Amino acid sequence: MEQPHSHQSLLSPETSCPPASSSSSSAHDNSTGACGTCRKCGGPTTFAPPPPSWSSEVPLPPNYRPIRAPAINLPPNEQSRQAIILSPVPQSEKVLPVAPPFLFQAPSKKIQSPDHIRSFNDSDSGKNFLGFVVALSESMRGHKISDPCHESDTVNNIISILHTLIDWVDEIPPTEQAARYGNVSYRTWHSRLVENSEDFMIRLLPDDWRSATVELIPYFTDSFGNSSRIDYGTGHETNFAAWLYCLARLGLIKEEDYHAVVARVFVKYLELMRKLQLVYSLEPAGSHGVWGLDDYHFLPFIFGSSQLIDHKYMKPKSIHNPDILDNFSSEYLYLSCIAFVKKVKKGLFAEHSPLLDDISGVPAWKKVNSGLLKMYKAEVLEKVPIMQHFLFGWLIKWE
Repeated sequence: MEQPHSHQSLLSPETSCPPASSSSSSAHDNSTGACGTCRKCGGPTTFAPPPPSWSSEVPLPPNYRPIRAPAINLPPNEQSRQAIILSPVPQSEKVLPVAPPFLFQAPSKKIQSPDHIRSFNDSDSGKNFLGFVVALSESMRGHKISDPCHESDTVNNIISILHTLIDWVDEIPPTEQAARYGNVSYRTWHSRLVENSEDFMIRLLPDDWRSATVELIPYFTDSFGNSSRIDYGTGHETNFAAWLYCLARLGLIKEEDYHAVVARVFVKYLELMRKLQLVYSLEPAGSHGVWGLDDYHFLPFIFGSSQLIDHKYMKPKSIHNPDILDNFSSEYLYLSCIAFVKKVKKGLFAEHSPLLDDISGVPAWKKVNSGLLKMYKAEVLEKVPIMQHFLFGWLIKWE
């Protein structure tokens, strides 16, 4: 005999409720005035349908713009994918140095629309910033993380600051709470970061450039996540790259430092961010679900793929070899990222990280690197929900 079914989990708000009928089964008794229909038998129910969510039929509130990109668990749009494939590969550029008079100012947000995005990416500032990221990537080509490199005072001071931030995580343990994401102790850590940010900047600046702190601090403090939402994503990572770019604009980071900026500074930054993510359970900001490259990061995949260009033995498909990950993830950023993803995500790699799995089928690392650079421009620097928080001042001008 067929078991009676429950209507509570089978509601369909798409059809109106028919009037109650005396011939209805007992499962439909007292259904007069009900506003849903059972998806299994089509009869009326006593359960009201859920309230409508935002959709194309329900217009968004005026001037609505999400704080961050919504999580998306749909395959990437084929048209967008083709646009990325056909776009030119970004090229490295020399950083444009500043010249007196120095007009440092508190940076502010400017981007509010796709037109603003196009304006930024077509401007000298936008092209030069992306060119800086490409130059950092090129500086790692063929190099392991442990390879010797020039380490300037600026690089060593930044590393010292990052060490301090890592130590603070140990001093501020996570609070016991039921929520999966967003441990509130992160706000204590972030408050200490903000309180000490000016001292950190002064360590890096000559005495006559201390006025630059007003412009550097906002980029720096927004490089490690958002204390209100307790989240972190590629927008924050981009702010860290922007902070490094500002230091390069000031001449504090020079081209001969680029190798160390990635192999020493960025590696230490990645160590800090992974610790923050694990200890304080930072929510992924603007994650694209399984169809994103990574929940939190993008740049280490770019730098790491550059390291492996023309490697004699390791190919993109080598990420599926556990022995290679175990033995070489400490030397190659790309392998380190894959190992971390496999550590924190359970199940089949092709299911929880299909985009990374697809990339492993590309025959050469050079093609991976160029594709990731194009994807970074399209999926980070050209996305309003991410770039609406990007800051513009005198060092990175809004043009």
